[in-house]
Amino acid sequence: MSVIVKICGIKTVEALSAALDARADMVGFVFFPRSPRHVELDQAATLSALTGTRSAKVALTVDASDETLSAIIDALKPDILQLHGHETPERTAEIRSRFGIPVMKALGVASVADLSDVKAYEQVADRLLFDAKPPKNAALPGGNGLVFDWQILSGLDLTKPFMVSGGLDPSNVATALAMTGAPGVDVSSGVETTPGIKDPSKIKAFIAAARGFNPHRSPRNQEDKVS
Repeated sequence: MSVIVKICGIKTVEALSAALDARADMVGFVFFPRSPRHVELDQAATLSALTGTRSAKVALTVDASDETLSAIIDALKPDILQLHGHETPERTAEIRSRFGIPVMKALGVASVADLSDVKAYEQVADRLLFDAKPPKNAALPGGNGLVFDWQILSGLDLTKPFMVSGGLDPSNVATALAMTGAPGVDVSSGVETTPGIKDPSKIKAFIAAARGFNPHRSPRNQEDKVS
């Protein structure tokens, strides 16, 4: 099965076109005002219409209220809600039940201890995303360009699909896939020139590198292949 690729933090028509032309499986839109990738509702509606059914639309939110989620859903009409805050398993289940949209829960990872709640979230989310845990007092919960130790995820026994994020770029995504066995990857800062500004050539290169991943090649050779 081909690797699932998500390009997150899209806020312009140019970036969206690059992701769609490169056949990204998912395109992510950030609804978090402190982020340089934040999109307003009217922007989201425009980008949603341009996306159509060419890629799954993902709405990234951070501890959003039901009122905020409703407004986002009306504007974007997302296929997936990505919860990237401190949502508990109970809140995750509540959102999934209330809105009837598949939910992907992001979990920050810095050590094995950060996987302690995985099973609880797996029971209530449709998909999990393992991202680099942000530094203490960081302004953003994700999109910080940080890499975590991928070996933490080796041998992870999950019944739900999962994705890996955090510091990925065209040069290291194949190695991340080799070390984690992840069926999907998510990138934001790794395909940008500056925070929030996507580079179409990097988007194309990232997707090509992820799709060119060979599970029978060693992690070291994966890196050599794309460097």
